[in-house]
Amino acid sequence: MKNGLMISIVTPSLNQGKYIEDNINSIAEQNYGNYEHIIMDGCSTDETKEVVGKYKNIIFNSQKDTGPGNAINAGFMKARGDIFAWLNADDYYEKNIFDLVEKKFSENKIDLLIGSLTFVDENKKIILKEATKRIELKDLIHETPDLRQPCTFFSRRLFEKVKGIDENLKVVFDYDLFAKMLSETTPCFIDFNLAYYRDHKFTLTRRSVRKQALEIYKVAKKHGASFKDNINKLALKKFLSGKL
Repeated sequence: MKNGLMISIVTPSLNQGKYIEDNINSIAEQNYGNYEHIIMDGCSTDETKEVVGKYKNIIFNSQKDTGPGNAINAGFMKARGDIFAWLNADDYYEKNIFDLVEKKFSENKIDLLIGSLTFVDENKKIILKEATKRIELKDLIHETPDLRQPCTFFSRRLFEKVKGIDENLKVVFDYDLFAKMLSETTPCFIDFNLAYYRDHKFTLTRRSVRKQALEIYKVAKKHGASFKDNINKLALKKFLSGKL
C-alpha cells in the first residue's frame, strides 16, 4: 500500500555480499509501501550482484565511484522521496519502523529525526543497546563526533539545503553532514530503536583510524572548534592509537 511521504533509502556497497541480504530484507519487509531502495555498488567482485538479483523493486547501480560519499550523493541524485536516509550494506533496520518515521515527519513538520541504535557483531548477536543520543551542534563541534548515522533520517529539503555530502571526506563525511544539518534545524529525538549497526573488523572506521582522526580534526576546525576542545583531544587519541 502506498501512502504518506515517500522514503528513499540509499545503500553504498562494495564487496558486501556477505551481509547485504540482511540490509535488503530489513527494508523490503517494512510495513510501509511508499519507499524506494537504491543500491550504489562500486563494481563489487563478490556475490553482491547475484544476491541483489534475487529481489525485485531494487534500483541497482554498479559503477566506479570515488568513495562512499560520492556513491551516497549519486544515490540521492536518483532518489524521488521526501524523506532520505542511507544504510550501509552491512547494517539493517529494525522491523516496521518506516510508518513511525513517516508519521514523525508528516505530523511534526520536521527535517531531522534521530532514534536509538543497537550494535551487533557480524553474526547479529547484540553487543550494546544504545539509547538515543540527544546532541546539539555545540556538542558535535566541541565534544564528540557521535551522531549515529544508521538511526538518522532527514528531509530531502534539508539534504539539498546543506548541499549534500562533502566528497573530499572519505571517512567522517557523516560527521560533517550532520554538523551542517544541525546548524540549520533542531532534530526530533525518539526513544525507539531504529537500526542495527554491525561492528566488525572490516568496517570503514576500523580500517581507517588515522584518516578518521585527521578528518575529525579538519571538520571540527571548519565548524569552529578550537585546538583545546575535547573533540581534538579525541582526534589525537585516535590518531596515536591507529596503525601506520
